[in-house]
Amino acid sequence: MERRTIGAAALEVGAIGLGCMPMSWAYTTSQQRGDRSLRTVNAALDVGVNLLDTADMYGPFTNELLLGRALKERRADAFVSTKVGLLVGEQHLVANGRPAYVRRACDASLRRLGTDVIDLYQLHRADPEVPVEETWGAMAELVSAGKVRALGFCAVGARATRRPGAGAAGSPAFPGSAAPRAAPAAARGPAGGLYEGTIRQLEQVQQVFPVSAVEAELSVWSPEALSQLLPWCEARGVGFLAAMPLGNGFLTGRLTPGEGFEPDDPRARHPRFTAEMMAANQPLVAGLRRVAERHGPSTTPAQVALAWVLGRGPHVVPVPGAKRECWAVENAAAADLELSERDVAEIAGLPPARGSWD
Repeated sequence: MERRTIGAAALEVGAIGLGCMPMSWAYTTSQQRGDRSLRTVNAALDVGVNLLDTADMYGPFTNELLLGRALKERRADAFVSTKVGLLVGEQHLVANGRPAYVRRACDASLRRLGTDVIDLYQLHRADPEVPVEETWGAMAELVSAGKVRALGFCAVGARATRRPGAGAAGSPAFPGSAAPRAAPAAARGPAGGLYEGTIRQLEQVQQVFPVSAVEAELSVWSPEALSQLLPWCEARGVGFLAAMPLGNGFLTGRLTPGEGFEPDDPRARHPRFTAEMMAANQPLVAGLRRVAERHGPSTTPAQVALAWVLGRGPHVVPVPGAKRECWAVENAAAADLELSERDVAEIAGLPPARGSWD
Protein backbone atom coordinates (compact mmCIF):
# COMPACT_ATOMS: atom_id res chain seq x y z
CA MET A 1 0.00 0.00 0.00
CA GLU A 2 1.06 3.59 -0.65
CA ARG A 3 2.68 5.21 2.37
CA ARG A 4 2.00 8.77 3.44
CA THR A 5 4.25 10.92 5.64
CA ILE A 6 2.56 13.11 8.21
CA GLY A 7 3.74 15.68 10.71
CA ALA A 8 7.02 17.18 11.81
CA ALA A 9 8.04 13.80 13.17
CA ALA A 10 7.83 12.40 9.60
CA LEU A 11 5.54 9.54 10.62
CA GLU A 12 5.03 7.03 7.82
CA VAL A 13 1.65 5.33 7.67
CA GLY A 14 -0.43 3.45 5.15
CA ALA A 15 -2.61 5.67 2.97
CA ILE A 16 -5.71 4.17 4.62
CA GLY A 17 -6.06 3.41 8.31
CA LEU A 18 -8.38 1.23 10.39
CA GLY A 19 -10.80 2.71 12.90
CA CYS A 20 -11.14 0.12 15.65
CA MET A 21 -13.92 1.62 17.77
CA PRO A 22 -16.81 -0.29 16.09
CA MET A 23 -15.18 -3.56 17.10
CA SER A 24 -16.05 -3.09 20.75
CA TRP A 25 -18.13 0.06 21.29
CA ALA A 26 -21.17 1.76 19.73
CA TYR A 27 -22.87 0.58 16.54
CA THR A 28 -24.52 -2.84 16.17
CA THR A 29 -23.14 -4.22 19.40
CA SER A 30 -24.73 -7.63 18.76
CA GLN A 31 -22.25 -8.04 15.90
CA GLN A 32 -19.17 -7.29 17.99
CA ARG A 33 -17.08 -10.43 18.41
CA GLY A 34 -13.53 -10.42 19.71
CA ASP A 35 -12.17 -13.26 17.58
CA ARG A 36 -13.65 -11.79 14.40
CA SER A 37 -12.24 -8.39 15.30
CA LEU A 38 -8.78 -9.90 15.71
CA ARG A 39 -9.09 -11.45 12.28
CA THR A 40 -10.10 -8.06 10.92
CA VAL A 41 -7.05 -6.37 12.40
CA ASN A 42 -4.76 -9.05 11.03
CA ALA A 43 -6.39 -8.89 7.60
CA ALA A 44 -5.88 -5.12 7.53
CA LEU A 45 -2.22 -5.47 8.50
CA ASP A 46 -1.77 -8.14 5.83
CA VAL A 47 -2.82 -5.73 3.07
CA GLY A 48 -0.68 -2.83 4.30
CA VAL A 49 -3.05 -0.97 6.62
CA ASN A 50 -0.83 -0.18 9.58
CA LEU A 51 -2.52 2.80 11.28
CA LEU A 52 -4.76 1.35 14.00
CA ASP A 53 -6.88 4.06 15.62
CA THR A 54 -8.38 3.57 19.08
CA ALA A 55 -8.94 5.44 22.37
CA ASP A 56 -9.02 4.61 26.04
CA MET A 57 -12.68 5.63 26.23
CA TYR A 58 -13.81 3.09 23.63
CA GLY A 59 -15.49 0.43 25.71
CA PRO A 60 -14.25 2.04 27.89
CA PHE A 61 -10.85 0.35 27.81
CA THR A 62 -11.96 -2.82 26.01
CA ASN A 63 -10.90 -1.60 22.57
CA GLU A 64 -7.32 -1.06 23.70
CA LEU A 65 -7.33 -4.49 25.33
CA LEU A 66 -8.54 -6.01 22.07
CA LEU A 67 -5.77 -4.33 20.10
CA GLY A 68 -3.28 -5.47 22.71
CA ARG A 69 -4.14 -9.06 21.81
CA ALA A 70 -3.38 -8.40 18.15
CA LEU A 71 -0.21 -6.48 18.88
CA LYS A 72 1.36 -9.35 20.80
CA GLU A 73 2.36 -10.97 17.54
CA ARG A 74 2.42 -7.99 15.18
CA ARG A 75 3.60 -4.89 16.99
CA ALA A 76 6.28 -4.25 14.35
CA ASP A 77 3.62 -4.16 11.62
CA ALA A 78 1.40 -1.62 13.34
CA PHE A 79 1.30 2.13 13.86
CA VAL A 80 -0.73 2.61 17.05
CA SER A 81 -2.81 5.72 17.60
CA THR A 82 -4.79 6.09 20.82
CA LYS A 83 -6.42 9.00 22.60
CA VAL A 84 -6.71 10.56 26.04
CA GLY A 85 -8.88 13.22 27.64
CA LEU A 86 -12.40 11.83 27.75
CA LEU A 87 -14.09 9.87 30.51
CA VAL A 88 -17.31 7.95 29.97
CA GLY A 89 -20.12 8.93 32.35
CA GLU A 90 -23.54 7.34 32.71
CA GLN A 91 -25.20 9.65 30.19
CA HIS A 92 -22.42 11.76 28.77
CA LEU A 93 -18.71 12.22 28.21
CA VAL A 94 -16.55 14.34 30.51
CA ALA A 95 -13.22 15.88 29.56
CA ASN A 96 -10.22 15.52 31.85
CA GLY A 97 -7.04 17.31 30.81
CA ARG A 98 -5.27 17.48 34.16
CA PRO A 99 -1.58 16.69 33.68
CA ALA A 100 -1.48 14.08 36.43
CA TYR A 101 -4.43 12.28 34.87
CA VAL A 102 -2.83 12.37 31.42
CA ARG A 103 0.32 10.69 32.78
CA ARG A 104 -1.67 7.97 34.54
CA ALA A 105 -3.87 7.42 31.51
CA CYS A 106 -0.87 6.99 29.22
CA ASP A 107 0.65 4.35 31.47
CA ALA A 108 -2.68 2.54 31.59
CA SER A 109 -3.01 2.62 27.79
CA LEU A 110 0.50 1.25 27.40
CA ARG A 111 -0.38 -1.66 29.70
CA ARG A 112 -3.63 -2.45 27.90
CA LEU A 113 -2.00 -2.23 24.47
CA GLY A 114 0.95 -4.33 25.64
CA THR A 115 3.48 -1.98 24.10
CA ASP A 116 6.39 0.17 25.26
CA VAL A 117 5.50 3.14 23.10
CA ILE A 118 2.42 4.74 21.54
CA ASP A 119 3.12 5.97 18.02
CA LEU A 120 0.54 8.79 18.05
CA TYR A 121 -1.07 10.01 21.28
CA GLN A 122 -4.05 12.24 20.59
CA LEU A 123 -5.90 14.69 22.81
CA HIS A 124 -9.49 13.53 22.44
CA ARG A 125 -10.99 16.69 23.96
CA ALA A 126 -9.56 19.80 25.56
CA ASP A 127 -10.74 20.20 29.15
CA PRO A 128 -12.49 23.57 29.53
CA GLU A 129 -11.26 23.76 33.13
CA VAL A 130 -7.59 23.22 32.31
CA PRO A 131 -5.50 25.45 30.02
CA VAL A 132 -4.91 23.38 26.91
CA GLU A 133 -1.21 24.27 27.02
CA GLU A 134 -0.91 22.50 30.38
CA THR A 135 -2.51 19.33 29.05
CA TRP A 136 -0.36 19.45 25.94
CA GLY A 137 2.75 20.07 28.01
CA ALA A 138 2.07 16.90 29.99
CA MET A 139 1.66 14.99 26.72
CA ALA A 140 4.94 16.45 25.44
CA GLU A 141 6.66 15.14 28.57
CA LEU A 142 5.53 11.66 27.55
CA VAL A 143 7.40 12.10 24.26
CA SER A 144 10.53 13.10 26.16
CA ALA A 145 10.10 10.05 28.38
CA GLY A 146 9.99 7.75 25.35
CA LYS A 147 6.43 6.60 26.02
CA VAL A 148 4.98 8.41 22.99
CA ARG A 149 6.45 9.14 19.56
CA ALA A 150 4.22 12.03 18.41
CA LEU A 151 1.15 14.03 19.42
CA GLY A 152 -2.18 14.54 17.70
CA PHE A 153 -5.27 16.66 18.31
CA CYS A 154 -8.91 15.74 17.75
CA ALA A 155 -10.92 18.62 16.31
CA VAL A 156 -14.19 19.81 17.82
CA GLY A 157 -16.54 22.10 15.95
CA ALA A 158 -18.06 25.21 17.44
CA ARG A 159 -21.53 23.65 17.64
CA ALA A 160 -20.35 20.76 19.82
CA THR A 161 -21.61 22.33 23.04
CA ARG A 162 -24.90 23.55 21.55
CA ARG A 163 -26.48 20.20 20.88
CA PRO A 164 -29.37 19.52 23.28
CA GLY A 165 -28.34 16.96 25.86
CA ALA A 166 -24.63 17.37 25.26
CA GLY A 167 -22.46 16.50 28.21
CA ALA A 168 -19.78 18.57 29.86
CA ALA A 169 -17.41 17.88 27.00
CA GLY A 170 -19.99 18.49 24.30
CA SER A 171 -20.77 14.80 23.99
CA PRO A 172 -20.71 13.89 20.31
CA ALA A 173 -23.63 12.43 18.46
CA PHE A 174 -21.40 9.51 17.55
CA PRO A 175 -19.12 8.33 20.37
CA GLY A 176 -15.53 9.07 19.54
CA SER A 177 -16.41 11.22 16.56
CA ALA A 178 -14.37 14.27 15.78
CA ALA A 179 -17.28 16.64 16.30
CA PRO A 180 -20.98 17.11 15.78
CA ARG A 181 -21.42 18.83 12.46
CA ALA A 182 -23.08 21.96 11.21
CA ALA A 183 -26.30 21.91 9.26
CA PRO A 184 -25.32 20.86 5.75
CA ALA A 185 -26.58 23.97 3.96
CA ALA A 186 -23.02 25.27 4.03
CA ALA A 187 -21.48 21.94 3.11
CA ARG A 188 -20.19 23.06 -0.27
CA GLY A 189 -19.15 26.53 0.84
CA PRO A 190 -17.51 28.29 3.80
CA ALA A 191 -17.90 26.36 7.03
CA GLY A 192 -19.00 29.41 8.95
CA GLY A 193 -16.16 29.18 11.42
CA LEU A 194 -17.06 25.65 12.48
CA TYR A 195 -13.47 24.88 13.48
CA GLU A 196 -12.34 28.30 14.62
CA GLY A 197 -12.17 27.21 18.25
CA THR A 198 -10.11 24.17 17.38
CA ILE A 199 -7.73 26.24 15.26
CA ARG A 200 -7.19 28.65 18.15
CA GLN A 201 -6.32 25.72 20.39
CA LEU A 202 -4.03 24.26 17.75
CA GLU A 203 -2.17 27.57 17.53
CA GLN A 204 -1.76 27.53 21.31
CA VAL A 205 -0.45 23.99 21.63
CA GLN A 206 1.80 24.35 18.58
CA GLN A 207 3.83 26.82 20.64
CA VAL A 208 4.41 24.12 23.26
CA PHE A 209 5.16 21.07 21.11
CA PRO A 210 4.59 20.27 17.42
CA VAL A 211 1.23 18.87 16.35
CA SER A 212 1.86 15.88 14.11
CA ALA A 213 -1.75 15.10 13.17
CA VAL A 214 -5.27 16.44 13.49
CA GLU A 215 -8.25 14.08 13.42
CA ALA A 216 -11.60 15.38 12.25
CA GLU A 217 -14.53 14.21 10.21
CA LEU A 218 -14.19 14.45 6.45
CA SER A 219 -16.33 12.71 3.86
CA VAL A 220 -18.35 13.31 0.72
CA TRP A 221 -21.38 14.20 2.82
CA SER A 222 -19.49 16.07 5.58
CA PRO A 223 -16.82 18.17 3.81
CA GLU A 224 -16.79 21.09 6.28
CA ALA A 225 -13.14 20.58 7.23
CA LEU A 226 -12.10 21.57 3.70
CA SER A 227 -12.80 25.23 4.40
CA GLN A 228 -10.43 26.04 7.26
CA LEU A 229 -9.08 23.03 9.10
CA LEU A 230 -7.52 21.12 6.22
CA PRO A 231 -5.75 24.22 4.84
CA TRP A 232 -4.37 24.95 8.33
CA CYS A 233 -2.86 21.46 8.46
CA GLU A 234 -1.50 21.59 4.91
CA ALA A 235 0.23 24.92 5.49
CA ARG A 236 2.06 23.54 8.54
CA GLY A 237 2.90 20.05 7.36
CA VAL A 238 0.44 18.53 9.84
CA GLY A 239 -1.17 15.23 8.92
CA PHE A 240 -4.94 14.99 8.68
CA LEU A 241 -6.69 11.82 9.83
CA ALA A 242 -10.13 11.77 8.22
CA ALA A 243 -12.58 10.30 10.70
CA MET A 244 -15.84 8.72 9.50
CA PRO A 245 -14.91 8.96 5.80
CA LEU A 246 -17.78 6.61 4.97
CA GLY A 247 -20.41 8.72 6.73
CA ASN A 248 -21.00 6.24 9.57
CA GLY A 249 -21.71 3.57 6.99
CA PHE A 250 -24.18 5.53 4.87
CA LEU A 251 -21.82 6.08 1.94
CA THR A 252 -21.19 2.35 1.57
CA GLY A 253 -24.69 1.94 0.13
CA ARG A 254 -25.32 -0.99 2.45
CA LEU A 255 -27.80 0.77 4.73
CA THR A 256 -31.49 0.52 3.80
CA PRO A 257 -33.81 3.42 4.70
CA GLY A 258 -36.37 2.28 7.24
CA GLU A 259 -34.48 -0.87 8.16
CA GLY A 260 -33.70 0.59 11.56
CA PHE A 261 -30.78 0.24 13.95
CA GLU A 262 -30.23 -1.57 17.20
CA PRO A 263 -31.42 0.47 20.22
CA ASP A 264 -27.90 1.14 21.50
CA ASP A 265 -26.65 2.24 18.08
CA PRO A 266 -26.33 6.08 18.13
CA ARG A 267 -27.67 6.21 14.58
CA ALA A 268 -31.04 5.05 15.92
CA ARG A 269 -31.42 8.46 17.59
CA HIS A 270 -29.79 10.67 14.99
CA PRO A 271 -31.80 12.95 12.68
CA ARG A 272 -29.67 12.23 9.60
CA PHE A 273 -30.39 8.51 9.95
CA THR A 274 -34.17 8.66 10.06
CA ALA A 275 -35.83 6.68 7.29
CA GLU A 276 -36.95 9.94 5.68
CA MET A 277 -33.51 11.55 5.64
CA MET A 278 -31.76 8.36 4.55
CA ALA A 279 -34.15 8.14 1.61
CA ALA A 280 -33.62 11.82 0.81
CA ASN A 281 -29.84 11.35 0.73
CA GLN A 282 -29.86 8.34 -1.60
CA PRO A 283 -28.75 10.54 -4.55
CA LEU A 284 -25.35 10.76 -2.85
CA VAL A 285 -24.99 7.00 -2.78
CA ALA A 286 -26.34 6.71 -6.32
CA GLY A 287 -23.72 9.19 -7.53
CA LEU A 288 -20.91 7.26 -5.87
CA ARG A 289 -22.25 4.04 -7.37
CA ARG A 290 -22.26 5.57 -10.88
CA VAL A 291 -18.63 6.53 -10.48
CA ALA A 292 -17.79 3.07 -9.14
CA GLU A 293 -19.42 1.35 -12.11
CA ARG A 294 -17.11 3.20 -14.50
CA HIS A 295 -14.15 1.59 -12.73
CA GLY A 296 -15.40 -1.95 -13.05
CA PRO A 297 -17.79 -4.36 -11.33
CA SER A 298 -15.54 -4.93 -8.33
CA THR A 299 -15.35 -1.24 -7.39
CA THR A 300 -17.74 -0.15 -4.63
CA PRO A 301 -19.27 3.17 -3.57
CA ALA A 302 -17.26 2.91 -0.35
CA GLN A 303 -14.02 2.75 -2.29
CA VAL A 304 -15.00 5.78 -4.35
CA ALA A 305 -15.83 7.71 -1.15
CA LEU A 306 -12.43 6.81 0.32
CA ALA A 307 -10.59 7.66 -2.91
CA TRP A 308 -12.27 11.08 -2.83
CA VAL A 309 -10.92 11.68 0.68
CA LEU A 310 -7.45 10.50 -0.35
CA GLY A 311 -7.55 13.03 -3.17
CA ARG A 312 -7.88 15.95 -0.76
CA GLY A 313 -4.11 15.97 -0.25
CA PRO A 314 -1.01 13.81 0.24
CA HIS A 315 -1.13 14.43 4.00
CA VAL A 316 -4.72 13.11 4.32
CA VAL A 317 -5.28 9.58 5.66
CA PRO A 318 -8.87 8.31 5.86
CA VAL A 319 -9.55 6.10 8.87
CA PRO A 320 -12.71 4.08 8.16
CA GLY A 321 -14.06 1.87 10.88
CA ALA A 322 -14.61 -1.82 10.20
CA LYS A 323 -15.67 -4.89 12.16
CA ARG A 324 -15.22 -7.53 9.44
CA GLU A 325 -12.26 -8.73 7.41
CA CYS A 326 -14.00 -8.27 4.07
CA TRP A 327 -14.73 -4.60 4.77
CA ALA A 328 -11.22 -3.86 5.99
CA VAL A 329 -9.76 -5.42 2.83
CA GLU A 330 -12.27 -3.64 0.60
CA ASN A 331 -11.46 -0.31 2.20
CA ALA A 332 -7.73 -0.87 1.80
CA ALA A 333 -8.15 -1.46 -1.94
CA ALA A 334 -9.38 2.13 -2.31
CA ALA A 335 -5.75 3.23 -2.05
CA ASP A 336 -5.26 1.87 -5.57
CA LEU A 337 -8.31 3.60 -7.04
CA GLU A 338 -7.52 6.71 -9.08
CA LEU A 339 -10.45 9.02 -9.70
CA SER A 340 -10.52 10.88 -12.99
CA GLU A 341 -11.28 14.57 -13.40
CA ARG A 342 -14.72 13.53 -14.56
CA ASP A 343 -15.22 11.46 -11.41
CA VAL A 344 -14.17 14.30 -9.14
CA ALA A 345 -16.38 16.78 -10.98
CA GLU A 346 -19.37 14.43 -10.77
CA ILE A 347 -18.88 13.99 -7.02
CA ALA A 348 -18.55 17.76 -6.59
CA GLY A 349 -21.88 18.16 -8.37
CA LEU A 350 -23.79 15.82 -6.07
CA PRO A 351 -26.45 17.49 -3.93
CA PRO A 352 -25.41 18.42 -0.40
CA ALA A 353 -26.53 16.04 2.30
CA ARG A 354 -29.91 16.76 3.86
CA GLY A 355 -30.72 16.51 7.54
CA SER A 356 -29.18 18.40 10.43
CA TRP A 357 -26.28 16.99 12.42
CA ASP A 358 -27.36 19.01 15.49
